[in-house]
Amino acid sequence: MSPHTSRLGVQRPRVVGIDACKQGWIGVTNDLRGYFGANITEVLAVILDEGDLDVVAIDIPIGLPVNGSRQADSLARRLVGGRASSVFSTPVRAALGAPSHAEATAISVQSTGKGISQQAYALRKKILEVDSWARIASQPVIEVHPEVCFAVMNGEALRHPKSSWAGFEQRRRILAKSGFCLPSDLGTAGELAATDDVLDAAAAAWTAARFAQGTAVSYPSTPENFGDGHEAAIWA
Repeated sequence: MSPHTSRLGVQRPRVVGIDACKQGWIGVTNDLRGYFGANITEVLAVILDEGDLDVVAIDIPIGLPVNGSRQADSLARRLVGGRASSVFSTPVRAALGAPSHAEATAISVQSTGKGISQQAYALRKKILEVDSWARIASQPVIEVHPEVCFAVMNGEALRHPKSSWAGFEQRRRILAKSGFCLPSDLGTAGELAATDDVLDAAAAAWTAARFAQGTAVSYPSTPENFGDGHEAAIWA
């Protein structure tokens, strides 16, 4: 896995990491401010009102396969070790348009030989929301997986799940050591998003900053292209 390094070369970039949460989307910028929106365009509109963005990093699949699996997902599982179950297989595009989980599963089995998880199907609207928005975004949009971000930040995969106290404390310490010392007050974002969503958005922002500086690495090293206008890779 040789690194595919970004070449923006932006000095002092302003970036944001975004994560889906139960009530919408949470964003954390690299100046450690929190933002919340019911949809992706809403949260970004608030952020952009305060200044331009150089990179958006988002924890959602970008680049949907027609059949089979993505290299990005399998490589991410290797990187996170014991946290591999946190990386779900990206559904094929046709399955995300199915009106029920049963129909989506049938389509997935026909296309890939495997079903589609309830978690992946439940995220279908947000996946397709980002799929459409990323085509017209005015800044680079990259896909991240927070557990991959944390593994790279930490130098090795994390042992504890983010839902546990040990996992929360470890991730917050890792972020602080990496220059992302999250404040106690994140406004509406901190009130509406769960603690793990805040951590994940901050980890995404860390990768966005690396991408803007030209030091981020993509998995796979050459992003895949499924003919949908997106490059499919997970960055860290």
